[in-house]
Amino acid sequence: MALFFLVFGVCLLVIASAVGILLTARTPRYRTEPKDLLRLFDQALESQVSESEWNAIIGYPIRHDEYLDGVRRRAARLMEEHGRRWQIAQGKPLLDKKGQAELKALRDHLAAHTALRQP
Repeated sequence: MALFFLVFGVCLLVIASAVGILLTARTPRYRTEPKDLLRLFDQALESQVSESEWNAIIGYPIRHDEYLDGVRRRAARLMEEHGRRWQIAQGKPLLDKKGQAELKALRDHLAAHTALRQP
């Protein structure tokens, strides 16, 4: 009978600790910051970004900053209008020449806006 209570107590302790850990743990949050978008745009302009990395950052809504979400939506529109997904595997740019020029302008605008916000 003592062995039963010992095993029962250990199991209860393990289950209670697992439930306690699960209740106190938060889900991880990913916050896209301006530096993340600038890095992505630089990689895209240098033809060093994969389509999956582009989609992971551009496809994820930015809820904490309306301006950044507007930049993200504009970049998504650029991909829809000027994207050349089929040529990434050949090492060619993600966007055509007009898309590259618009992405460079968007990148420069974001960099200037970010520099103004820095103290």
